Amino acid sequence: MSLSNKIIAALAACMILMPGIALSATMDEEIDFLLETVGNSDCVFTRNGKDHDAEDARDHLQMKRKRGARYFDNSEEFIANLASKSSWSGKPYFIQCGADPRVTAKAWFTALLEQYRNENREQAS
Repeated sequence: MSLSNKIIAALAACMILMPGIALSATMDEEIDFLLETVGNSDCVFTRNGKDHDAEDARDHLQMKRKRGARYFDNSEEFIANLASKSSWSGKPYFIQCGADPRVTAKAWFTALLEQYRNENREQAS
């Protein structure tokens, strides 16, 4: 294989891999946003029937993120597979912020992710 063919093959491989790299960076940014938002909130995070403060929630989900990386390939899977329920008991997590009604962590994080994406779309246009 000539040098020019090797260069073309390398560029083609990079172009194929680039969308995955960009998606990964976006996913990491999104999950960082979700975790920082819950960690800096005044919300109560209920896990296996016990209430935890926002910082504990963030730390717990960050630990699950690191240990459970094989269980998600995108932000939605992170929410569904790790941030929504106990992997130990299978019980759903709940979040209550101030006087707002208690909601499932899945609903809370999904709405937050949608808000984040909408704001980023608006800023990009």
